[in-house]
Amino acid sequence: MSFVQRFLFWLLVMGVAGGIAHQSHRLVERHLPDAALLGKDLLIVALVTLLFTPALWLLIRLLALPSAAASPDLWSMARYGTIFASGLIILRRGVLSGNAAEKPPQPRIYKRLPEGFSEQILRLTVRDHSVDVVTDQGVHTIRSRFGDAIDEMSPIAGHCTHRSHWVTEAAIESVERSGGKTHLRLTNGDLIPVSRKYRPGLEDAGII
Repeated sequence: MSFVQRFLFWLLVMGVAGGIAHQSHRLVERHLPDAALLGKDLLIVALVTLLFTPALWLLIRLLALPSAAASPDLWSMARYGTIFASGLIILRRGVLSGNAAEKPPQPRIYKRLPEGFSEQILRLTVRDHSVDVVTDQGVHTIRSRFGDAIDEMSPIAGHCTHRSHWVTEAAIESVERSGGKTHLRLTNGDLIPVSRKYRPGLEDAGII
């Protein structure tokens, strides 16, 4: 085979291998989402080996070594398939581990909000038996105890200003005092009251 033919052949092989690996991963994640990580990896390796082996043998038989006598046996191809699948899993886990290390943990409260939530949370406010999650783009109401909702905001820094209000530090724009009362002005214009009970904590934190 010429250089161009070899290049095209291996390009086709890698394309087929990548497609099989991707579909195998999707299949395992769809049907066994809660399985142990090691179990998923072993199953993906088995699926890739099972599907990639005959595909590689066929590509070699048709394009690289059309002579039946020169074609490699399936056992040899299975070993290549297993090595390829194992290497792919190691590489994939390495990339995911790197991404996980770079991406800061998200607050648990995000699981209660719409899928793909990416808004900036400004404050939490109690309303009846629910909690309003006020963001820079609107309001999301969740069914939760106020204390639980505050705990689920970690690691975002924030403070209770009132028995019904909790605000994030990043959302505080200014402190306003009028008639002996203190309020926090947030970046969206909301004016949040500061009660006597929570005032000392805000003073210690340097907020007011």
